[in-house]
Amino acid sequence: MYKNIIRPILFLLKPETIHHLIVFFVKLFFKIPGVSIVVKKFYSTNNKLLETDFLGMTFSNPVGFAAGFDKNAEVYNEFSNFGFSFIEIGTVTPKAQKGNIKPRSFRVTKDSGLINRMGFNNKGVDFAVRQLKTKRHKAIIGGNIGKNTLTKNENALNDYVDCFKKLYQHVDYFVVNLSCPNIKDLRKLQDKDSTILILNKLTEIRQEYSTYKPILLKISPDLTNSQLDDVIETFNITKIDGIVATNTTTTRDNLITNKDTIEAIGNGGLSGKPLTKRSTEIIRYLSEKSNKQIPIIGVGGIMTVEDALEKLEAGASLIQIYTGFIYQGPAFVKQINKALIKRM
Repeated sequence: MYKNIIRPILFLLKPETIHHLIVFFVKLFFKIPGVSIVVKKFYSTNNKLLETDFLGMTFSNPVGFAAGFDKNAEVYNEFSNFGFSFIEIGTVTPKAQKGNIKPRSFRVTKDSGLINRMGFNNKGVDFAVRQLKTKRHKAIIGGNIGKNTLTKNENALNDYVDCFKKLYQHVDYFVVNLSCPNIKDLRKLQDKDSTILILNKLTEIRQEYSTYKPILLKISPDLTNSQLDDVIETFNITKIDGIVATNTTTTRDNLITNKDTIEAIGNGGLSGKPLTKRSTEIIRYLSEKSNKQIPIIGVGGIMTVEDALEKLEAGASLIQIYTGFIYQGPAFVKQINKALIKRM
């Protein structure tokens, strides 16, 4: 029903318009008494076999909702009813910002993908904190943090520290986003020295708190093997807790969509099916080169149940979906979990 009726109707509207409508109606819909219970019963899969221990946390299943949808921590509890065991909010920045000029989100349906250059549009870390403080969390919550667009790279550390401190008591783990292709010059911070500086500072600050919160680094799928070796070295030097692999890609290789159409869309990070193979390759490389010593959350191009299983087999302990959820619909999480149980 979703693929044949609902999705074609939704896809008549622009992606960002649909996003705002979904957030609005989900908030409204779940205020109706009993709706949460019904939706959770229909879409969730409760089975002890799915429980996954990761970085000191117990996840009810290995499937989470990737950062980028619930940017402002507004609907994390509502979306937990669709079977997600964890939701990553953000990317959150110290100050509210509008993001890049519209239009900035595009479907490439022939390739089952999305291209976006949103630019960390969000209401700021203080707004996110207020949202997180007012509700009992029904899922494990990750905080994806970044810098404001106008913050120069030499001052970026202050932005990450600000978000880290303000969110510390309100999320269960952190993801440091240095790899988004939609913030000018952000990925220059991916060089080893800059990354180590930021991560070392955050791990130092963490020692001031009585509760330990894991810190993960989100990396680009466009890194070379030599750069991935640097990631492994950075992991060992900084003593962070894990890697999220991967962010969106700037490459446009082997797309079915007409080249003129892609050029007309312009810059942005590509997600979905075109990213499937590369993100899995990176997960496998990091896992094998580190002798499986790096805890990994796998994300990028999980469009089918088989894609999800491949990410886990390649070395990821947990997986996150976003574009696949948009294309496959709300039953996608349950389909993945049922396949995992069957394989077990």
